[in-house]
Amino acid sequence: MSNPLSLLLQRHSAPSRQLGEPAPAGATLHALLEAAIRVPDHGKLQPFRLILLQGAAKLTFGERLAALSLRLHPDLPESKREKERTRYAFAPLVVAVVARIDADSQVPVIEQQLSAGCVAYNLLLGAEALGYGAQWLTGWAAYNREAAAILGLADNEQVIGFVHIGTSQIDVPDRDRPALADVLSTWTP
Repeated sequence: MSNPLSLLLQRHSAPSRQLGEPAPAGATLHALLEAAIRVPDHGKLQPFRLILLQGAAKLTFGERLAALSLRLHPDLPESKREKERTRYAFAPLVVAVVARIDADSQVPVIEQQLSAGCVAYNLLLGAEALGYGAQWLTGWAAYNREAAAILGLADNEQVIGFVHIGTSQIDVPDRDRPALADVLSTWTP
């Protein structure tokens, strides 16, 4: 009998630049997205939404971010401009996970953000379970309101992360993980 926790114990991020075709599509993608949104949601607010970036749209998004970055930093070297242009070009699928914050709710903002964060993590776990590679990235565009406007976000929305999904083109070595003893304590009165 296999270890029911093996997926969690082997989960790791595949670098977005090492993700190629194929990515989940059609019914497989639909199932992955359906599974990803099954998250804790205090107050049943559905404080998240997903934006798919695929094909030429990824390149257009990168070009617009590069133009914004250059406007914000006119002395930006060409190498960094190129990095901005191609940041979303490698993985065949990028999912922008967006938190939709209801400021009038009694549910604290952090709980709404964490619910959206769970969607991003479920995308990582689901991709791994389906045999794909994935990486959750943020970068400056996740925190910039002008970048949010490029994605069409409302004032109450924020990017939680860009989850890059595809097929890993390399064997990704696992990284060192913390020892449980270093992060675990038991509270006693």
